[in-house]
Amino acid sequence: MQTMHIGELAERTGLSLRTIRHYDEVGILPASSRSEGGFRLYTEDDVERLLLIRRMKPLGFSLEEMQALLDVTDQWDTETDPDRRELLRASLDAFRASAAERREKLVQTLARADEFIDRLNRY
Repeated sequence: MQTMHIGELAERTGLSLRTIRHYDEVGILPASSRSEGGFRLYTEDDVERLLLIRRMKPLGFSLEEMQALLDVTDQWDTETDPDRRELLRASLDAFRASAAERREKLVQTLARADEFIDRLNRY
């Protein structure tokens, strides 16, 4: 499996080294491995995980909520029990509904900002 250092991960995701290190420290994006020199190493799966985290951030999801969704998606990939998958599906549906609601609030905020700018443009 091909790995990359934190700098490449930061470049590919548009997030800062500091943010990625913080996500490692709080446990939502631990490095897949470490080099012999102790440097964090990441995989393509880590890139996808970090992109999911990055997409949640503007919607105001907390670190705990991010972790909960990551736990669900991790389990989804390996769960074979139909009853357990149904519970996971319900969790995913709840996250989807929450994301849609938060997005709508952002749309409303953006519309108010546009109205404000239009008002200023009258002067």
